[in-house]
Amino acid sequence: PYIAYGYPYLKTVRELIYKRGFGKENGQRMPINDISVIEESLGKYGITSIEDLLHEIFTVGPHFTQANNFLWHFKLSCVKGSLRKVNNHYVEGGDFGNRERFINNMIRNMN
Repeated sequence: PYIAYGYPYLKTVRELIYKRGFGKENGQRMPINDISVIEESLGKYGITSIEDLLHEIFTVGPHFTQANNFLWHFKLSCVKGSLRKVNNHYVEGGDFGNRERFINNMIRNMN
């Protein structure tokens, strides 16, 4: 279980939510291309659009937990160009661990 994490830019989070974003409604995976799905589930928290959802997630607002629980996990592709060395930490020239702002490049290769 090697995990890469970091600090994504707003543009990266926006691309992920618009391209790969799905919401949970009654335990089912629903595409969030229709605003009514978001309004039904998160309208009582003042989140009525994709941009409101994006703002709540990126800024870790007061209703972050509800917004995060609404989102289905992202299904990303494998990294194009493969990984260099999965057994070592990123600081040691490997691929897992805290990539800081460089996580954006990895996500763009996987998106």
